[in-house]
Amino acid sequence: MPHAAPPGTTYDLDVVVTRGDAIESRHRVHAAVVDAAGQLVGSARDPRLVTYWRSCAKPFQVMPLLASGGFDRLKWGDDQLALACASHGGEPEHVAIVAGMLDTIGLEEGDLACGPHEPMSARGAKLVRESGARLTRLHNNCSGKHAAMLARARTEGWPTVGYERAGHAVQRDIVAELERWCDVPADEFLQAVDGCGVVVFGMPLYNMALAYARLAGAATSGEDIPGRVVHAMTTRPFLIGGSDRFDSALMEETDGRVLSKIGAEGVHTVALTEEGIAFAIKVEDGAQRAQFTAVLRLLQRLGALPEMLPPRLEEFAHRPLRNTRGETVGEVRPAT
Repeated sequence: MPHAAPPGTTYDLDVVVTRGDAIESRHRVHAAVVDAAGQLVGSARDPRLVTYWRSCAKPFQVMPLLASGGFDRLKWGDDQLALACASHGGEPEHVAIVAGMLDTIGLEEGDLACGPHEPMSARGAKLVRESGARLTRLHNNCSGKHAAMLARARTEGWPTVGYERAGHAVQRDIVAELERWCDVPADEFLQAVDGCGVVVFGMPLYNMALAYARLAGAATSGEDIPGRVVHAMTTRPFLIGGSDRFDSALMEETDGRVLSKIGAEGVHTVALTEEGIAFAIKVEDGAQRAQFTAVLRLLQRLGALPEMLPPRLEEFAHRPLRNTRGETVGEVRPAT
C-alpha cells in the first residue's frame, strides 16, 4: 500500500545520462510532496521553485464549466471531460471527440485558438502520414481544453472571440478557481501565454502539489466536481494521453490509483488518489527525457510503485541512448 513520507523527507531525483561507463549529462530535478492539509511531507532541491504550471492546470481549468451546469446542459460525459483535461496524442479517437464537442456548441475547428501541430503519439503521427490528411487544430494536444473553454463562453452567452486571452470572462473564472485550489492570490500568479495560445499560470511547486492533493482528497470524500474530474481521468487514461503516452501508461498500470498529468518544459503533477497526497516536479532545464524517470523514481520512493517496475513503465524509467547506427551507447537513468 502506498504511504506518505515522514515530514521533512528529502529526495535526490536528479537524472543522469551516461555514455559508456561515464556520466555525460545531469538534469537537476526539483519537487514538492504535499498532503491535503497543506503539509510539505517531502521535497527535492527547492520545493518552492516558481515555474509555469503549463498543461497540469487543465483539470482545474474545466471546473467552472462543470460548476455552472453548462457541461451537463450540453449532455457531455466522461469522454468529453477527459479530453478537456488531456494533453492528447492526436489519435483519431481524440480528434473525433473534440470535433464532436465543437459540433455540439455550433462551432468548428477554426474557432479554436490553438494552432495545428503533428500528433504527439507515434500512432497518431503515423496515421496522419499514411492517410495524407492535413494537420488541423483538432490534432493539437490542447484542443480538448480549448473546446471546453469555448463551451464555457457559449453556454454563458459570452463572446467566443478572445476566449483564450487574459481578461476574458472565461479566464477570469479560471483564475478564481485556481486561486481557491492553489492558495495563491490572483494577483500573485505569473501569467504569460502557453504553447497553445491560452493564458498560462506560474506559481511555486508547493502550490501545484497542494492543488492536486486537495483534488484527490475532495474526490475521495465524495465532492461532486472533483470526483467527476478524477473519475474521468483515471477511467479513461487513453484519452488523457494516448497509446504510447506516459500518463496513460502510468494510470493504466496503477489501475487509477495514481493520477498523472504532464506539463511542458519538465513540469509534472501527480496525485495518489487514495492517500490524498500529491507532488509536483520540475526538471530545471526543461528536458522531457528526464521528466518521466524522475516521476517514476519519486513514486517508488513514496511506495506507490515497486522497485521492480512493470515492463511498460521500466521503458520510461531507464531509456537507452542510441547512436545513429542504432547501437546502445548509454542510458537515461536516475542518479541514485
